[in-house]
Amino acid sequence: MAGLFDKQADLYLDSRPAYPKEWYSKLADLTPHHSLAWDVGTGNGQAAIGVAEHYKQVIGTDVSESQLQRAMPHPLVRYAHTPLTMTDDELIALIGGESSLDLVTVAQAVHWFDLPKFYSLVSRLLKPGGVLAVWCYNHIEVCPEFDPIVKRLEDTSLPYYHRNIQYVFDGYKTLPFPFQSAGFGCEGSPLALDIPKKLSFEGFLKMVRSWSAVNTAKEQGVDLLPEKLVKEFEVAWGGTKLVRSVSYKAFMLAGKVKV
Repeated sequence: MAGLFDKQADLYLDSRPAYPKEWYSKLADLTPHHSLAWDVGTGNGQAAIGVAEHYKQVIGTDVSESQLQRAMPHPLVRYAHTPLTMTDDELIALIGGESSLDLVTVAQAVHWFDLPKFYSLVSRLLKPGGVLAVWCYNHIEVCPEFDPIVKRLEDTSLPYYHRNIQYVFDGYKTLPFPFQSAGFGCEGSPLALDIPKKLSFEGFLKMVRSWSAVNTAKEQGVDLLPEKLVKEFEVAWGGTKLVRSVSYKAFMLAGKVKV
């Protein structure tokens, strides 16, 4: 799935919600040490910077160079491009060696990964007691008039997503996660979370335009967001100048290597 978000990297940067700070502090409480963390699929570095508030060094990696070019700098975060041609041993050496990590985080991305390969890497890289945490969000709640229109667009978009998107629509309930629960959900039963955000109508449109399905459909000559639908959204929103309090419905799994 490399390059899936390259073309809409700017939209992705501008439109996505910030993850609550308390998530990072709660995850940090789970690990006995706080020396080194790895944020995988880091994108613009949002999660890496949140993790850096609690760890001495964070490595943020991504297969997308265009995403990394927009990553936010931070003195404790080192960004690295990890092309799919990189071997497991090369990646482990880049990160810091086996049993070097206290925390691994994956925000809005693990469903795109080769999961057996990734989980094997994590098991080699985590220290005893280290934690892997993965999270995502799949829906936005605005108001009763607006939400059914979003659901209709999601249903229309589904054929243009990669099949792995089903993990997201399932709220990670079907995502394989062969790790011992650390108290933040477990395989088959993720922890449900909310991400509150103040959102403008233009911000909502940017979010939708950053969907990989919208861009894939466009490349195939299909406009999933025609002007008629935009107008329908605008009326249900309450006008283009209104800023709403919305909630992104999120879910998390956190675990340790089974012994």
